[in-house]
Amino acid sequence: MSERDDVDVSRETGEVGRPTGTVSRETEFDTPIAREARQAVHVLNVRQEQWPRPARTRVLTVANQKGGVGKTTSAVNVAAALALHGLRVLLIDLDPQGNASTALGIDHGVGTPSVYDVLLGGAALADVAQVADFAPTLRCVPATLDLAGADIELTSQVAREYRLQKAVQTFLEAGGEETDYVIVDCPPSLGLLTLNALVAGQEMLIPIQCEYYALEGLAQLLNTVELVTSHLNPDLRVSTVLLTMYDSRTRLADQVASEVRNHFGDLVLTPMIPRNVRVSEAPGFGQTVMTYDAGSRGAIGYLQAAREIAERGRAGADAGTDEQQEETS
Repeated sequence: MSERDDVDVSRETGEVGRPTGTVSRETEFDTPIAREARQAVHVLNVRQEQWPRPARTRVLTVANQKGGVGKTTSAVNVAAALALHGLRVLLIDLDPQGNASTALGIDHGVGTPSVYDVLLGGAALADVAQVADFAPTLRCVPATLDLAGADIELTSQVAREYRLQKAVQTFLEAGGEETDYVIVDCPPSLGLLTLNALVAGQEMLIPIQCEYYALEGLAQLLNTVELVTSHLNPDLRVSTVLLTMYDSRTRLADQVASEVRNHFGDLVLTPMIPRNVRVSEAPGFGQTVMTYDAGSRGAIGYLQAAREIAERGRAGADAGTDEQQEETS
């Protein structure tokens, strides 16, 4: 047996431990609390990293008409992770429930200037956006209860599908180009609010729960995306798929993950978000899991997913630069 054959490797963190035949002080006190503490320290150290900025603002629409698949949770935690690593993020809460606003600790009571005023009142995104307390580079456009009737009110409006797109373009032209990411959190439906988000977006992030029913509505969603790209927004593309609520104890979760990866290929992010109670608890305290429990498995999953999204943005920018150089030559 070689010196490396008996090395213990952690399944969760990939960290290499001491040979299995020895007992260190660290192993002796390897309690769940100790492991969580080490993970928290690891995340805090990682936070010092500066993630790469994209060449231009990326507008990501987080959508899936099925409820409970982790849209809002993914939107707020990816946004938080990007902002905690120096990137400038604007999160638009387009869900009348306002859960994204709650998770970021943003005021969204009745009468608060919100995305409703943007869609139906002509307000500017910059005027209604609020800064998150825990990350000065993260701003949120809140959703209030007024948004609940917006689908009906938009029906009679001119260019009803382009309201959000126009607002985002105006925001970027007025100095918002310094923003690295605009992330839009959609409601769990395919109404006019979601349609506005799809028309405004350049990229689409689809969270998919690792359960059978999550696959059933996927075909309908992809058909809607195809219609949008054909008639309303030819620039929209599905760029990212994120597997959520993964339970390693069940064979079904592995089967669903395998089917999704076979269908979408490289669009699926390598990290999967595990089922983790900390992720569910965090909004109750007006926080994302990134700040509520940085050492939890859920926080680690979203941290890794957000990093891969940032790295893909840099890769896309590098590819675009190479194409421009080839055209010039």
